[in-house]
Amino acid sequence: MRWPRLSAALLALALAAPLNASAQSSDGATGSMPAPAHVAIIVMENHAEASIIGNASASYLNSLAASYSYLDNYSAVAHPSLPNYLALAGGDTFGITSDCSRCYVNAPNLSDLLAGAGISGKAYMEDMPRPCFAGSAGQYALRHDPFMYFDDVRGDPTRCQAVVPYSQLQADMAAQQLPSFIWITPNVCHDMHDCDVASGDQWLSGIVPALLGSPAFSRQPSLLAIVWDEDDGSSGNRVPLILAGTAVKRGYVSHVPANHYSLLKTVEAAWNLPSLTANDATAQPITDPLVSNP
Repeated sequence: MRWPRLSAALLALALAAPLNASAQSSDGATGSMPAPAHVAIIVMENHAEASIIGNASASYLNSLAASYSYLDNYSAVAHPSLPNYLALAGGDTFGITSDCSRCYVNAPNLSDLLAGAGISGKAYMEDMPRPCFAGSAGQYALRHDPFMYFDDVRGDPTRCQAVVPYSQLQADMAAQQLPSFIWITPNVCHDMHDCDVASGDQWLSGIVPALLGSPAFSRQPSLLAIVWDEDDGSSGNRVPLILAGTAVKRGYVSHVPANHYSLLKTVEAAWNLPSLTANDATAQPITDPLVSNP
């Protein structure tokens, strides 16, 4: 079954202190799923939860997590990077076990689901030379851009126009034309892959307040997820997931087990979208950090 193809405008792909020990927490309580006007996902690189939460070099991220919510039992699903990105965007690793550059995938994906529902979206890729660019260049790594691996995005000159350089995000915010779904991939320094935690934390301290303060996120129900693709290979692939926005509880810690398929399922459930694979079909959406009536 093929999902309908829409225009590029409708192509869908879309935190100075340690955590407060008195923050609320949950071992399994579930909340209702709000229907956000905007969802954004920022994917960082190669750090375990223990190397971010409580790390003085990640002061902004810790302040954001303390102000909003974070999950302390969240896992990536594979190694290395690419299979995890595909899991977030496609509901499967598709048998890929490397960071291959031409291992394309002919399968439905999140962009198809959102496009089929008429929900707008863009993927903003830092240092991507131009929209639809299908290689790696400088600090832009193709392996961190899952959408260009899917045949029906990469192979369609119209659809891939919504996979754009990160610089377009500032223009879209200034014009108050942010899409409903936003995916952001930093370059390989700002995502903490090639540079240290402090470099990525500083980068996030610039974009996240701007995004959360935009009319799209501050005046409407909104959800921002900051997640790491995989850990450093030393802790069972447990990675941080920090949630922020008007749809998120304040000062909350969730202990409920979750993984990349759960995050994908959360997006699907928020907008009443079908599942892509058995992985996201059987995953539970992340609801306990969310407020019922944002």
